[in-house]
Amino acid sequence: MSRSSIILVLGGLIFILLVNSIFIVNEKEKALVTQFGEVIRPDVPVGLHLKLPIIQNVEKFDARLQSLDEEPDRILTIESKYLLVDSFVKYRIVDVLTFYTATSGSFLTLNNLLGQRTEFELKNQFGKRTITELVSGERDEMMKSMTMNLTSSVSDLGVEIIDFRVKRIDLPTELSNSVFERMRTERYRLAEELRAEGKEISDEIKSKAEKEKVIILAEAYKEAEQIRGEGDADAAAIYANSFSKDPEFYEFTRSIKGYTSTFQNKADVLLIDPKSDYFKYLNKSDGKSQP
Repeated sequence: MSRSSIILVLGGLIFILLVNSIFIVNEKEKALVTQFGEVIRPDVPVGLHLKLPIIQNVEKFDARLQSLDEEPDRILTIESKYLLVDSFVKYRIVDVLTFYTATSGSFLTLNNLLGQRTEFELKNQFGKRTITELVSGERDEMMKSMTMNLTSSVSDLGVEIIDFRVKRIDLPTELSNSVFERMRTERYRLAEELRAEGKEISDEIKSKAEKEKVIILAEAYKEAEQIRGEGDADAAAIYANSFSKDPEFYEFTRSIKGYTSTFQNKADVLLIDPKSDYFKYLNKSDGKSQP
């Protein structure tokens, strides 16, 4: 082999070794370095790095947000009734060494383990509640509790739970109608209670208003009668004072009032002696009675 060929081969080997010694970790990855299957450099930071060629290997893993969305699970409630629960989990790797140790760097293994613990948490939460509670309320509280518990249970897998949600809860056909009928009945009962309370309050307000009305009218009538009585007394006093000065004029005015009271209608008829005192002011212009 010529000298130039040897230099070319050596240069190629050096280039291959150099290329095999350099690796880059970007911001979307988590990486560690192994030697003969043993981790010697855990959680390599982002950037350009060197390693021993051939005997050392770089393991890189996706550090972005991951999703676990499996088939719906059959979950038993506290009423011993099955529900089909469809859920999903959002997570990401935060401790690459723990993740690698627990799963040998396999996302398939990780998802299997995570799926088992997710199913356990769903059974634990749903097993404490009735179907009505799961369908009509306590959803937010249950989601927070599920996320917190699942986060604690996966600490040995080196991942962080970002979100744990129930997408859908399907009732078996035989349960759907009975559950919603109970919910509808409960809503009707509550509506009737509210209507009854409203009517009771309305009747109370009306009764109070009627009572106040009677009191106000009675006070007004009392005050009106007092004013009318005072006015009548003043009028009587004025009349008495005026008529005492001319009794004849008083008697004349009384007779005139008597005429107008008696003959209010053209059809009125009065049978009386023309010479009676009733007509004394009509028989003579001077107002005196005949002898």
